[in-house]
Amino acid sequence: MKRIISTDDAPAAVGAYSQATTNGDLVFTAGQIPLTPSGELLDDEPIAVQTDQSLTNVEAVLAEEGLEMSDVLKVTVLLEDIDAFDEMNEAYADFFDDEPPARSAFEVANLPKGVGIEIEVIATND
Repeated sequence: MKRIISTDDAPAAVGAYSQATTNGDLVFTAGQIPLTPSGELLDDEPIAVQTDQSLTNVEAVLAEEGLEMSDVLKVTVLLEDIDAFDEMNEAYADFFDDEPPARSAFEVANLPKGVGIEIEVIATND
């Protein structure tokens, strides 16, 4: 059975979506952008800062379910500019130990609110 996950420690969902959902075994987060829980948009910051905030949001959503970044199985990274990959990757590595999850990264034409990055994850609750 599907259950909704929500926390005030990450930006609120502002549309017809949830911060995350779970079936008890897997957790699927919505894409997280560099928006602070208080509503500050970090769209003009370097991609490393945007990556850090996006993953901090992911971390907060997972924590609401009692999970950590080590529980993440798969990450999808959407970048406004694939040339920012190395800078993103450096900041990204700070969130994962020596056994990082599978990951895909794509350059996309546009992201919500004009940000440089959006990140979503699938984690295990097992």
